[in-house]
Amino acid sequence: MTLAEMQAQLDALLAARFRGIRSVSYEGKTVTYGSDAEMAHAIADLEARIATETGTTANRRVTRVTASKGL
Repeated sequence: MTLAEMQAQLDALLAARFRGIRSVSYEGKTVTYGSDAEMAHAIADLEARIATETGTTANRRVTRVTASKGL
């Protein structure tokens, strides 16, 4: 898959997600995602592949949890 194809798929996924649609069509193919989480996973996968292809790093979110007994 070329970089241009991956970018086209990512654009189609993002546009559909922002409109609240779970079906995406590109290059004559239609994919229907079962949930928003599945679509988010597909978007994250494409973003990571594009980042690898272009030599950039993908944005990663890190959550750190700390606790204290108040002492």
